[in-house]
Amino acid sequence: MKEAAGEANMTVITIILIGVIAAVAIPLINSLMTNTQKRTECHESGGYWDNGTCVGGDTQTPQS
Repeated sequence: MKEAAGEANMTVITIILIGVIAAVAIPLINSLMTNTQKRTECHESGGYWDNGTCVGGDTQTPQS
């Protein structure tokens, strides 16, 4: 019985750790994807990315 309780505790700890890692990783990945999309749109319009803004090209990407 003692061994089963230990395994249950490890399962709970594992689930909590997965939740914490997901809570940190998901916003980080979303931010990276958004920045990559903005940079790609800037380069495709003929501009270049400088300090968080699109310089030149057909469109200007606002800094967010």
